[in-house]
Amino acid sequence: MGARAGVGALGVVLLAILVFLAVSSWSRQPAVAKASIQPINFPHNTHVQTYKLDCQYCHSDARRSEYAGLPSVTRCLGCHKITAADRPEIKKLGEYLAKGEPIPWVRVNKLPEFTYFPHKAHLRAKLTCQECHGAVETMTTFAAETGRTLTNDLLNLVGLRPAARPLTMGWCVDCHRRQNATAGMHAPLDCVTCHH
Repeated sequence: MGARAGVGALGVVLLAILVFLAVSSWSRQPAVAKASIQPINFPHNTHVQTYKLDCQYCHSDARRSEYAGLPSVTRCLGCHKITAADRPEIKKLGEYLAKGEPIPWVRVNKLPEFTYFPHKAHLRAKLTCQECHGAVETMTTFAAETGRTLTNDLLNLVGLRPAARPLTMGWCVDCHRRQNATAGMHAPLDCVTCHH
């Protein structure tokens, strides 16, 4: 009876260690993209689907920089001096302009500091924004799925390879490999492309 109790206790200890490792791994989230409360509610779906604005109209730095950029107060008011000018969210634009302050947008996508991601290279390769950011045109509040999940960590612990999550290194490398194999691209696969 004593040996069985010892084996049972060892099993419980090993299970506790396994759960601890999974949870501690899961809690170390990399840079996360999630919906956040913005100073002005900006419905992407209205601007993209209804008014057919191209992503680069507001994110004009994407074609020439590593950052996509955010629209200025004057860019927003270019349309909204007339369009929906009486709405409370649009009135906030006027308040920022009157104060001479930029809109303090809350950053949603943030890669780790040791990572370099040039938007311009991806636009030159004719990739759409949706390939990385998802169906932004259907989103009222922009968000993206990134980082580890407990399910993926548990699958990794038992030796299964789950699909990489968007905006992780494995997901980006898989995309480069796929583009090279199917689209005849020459997307780089060496480490210094993104880490330098």
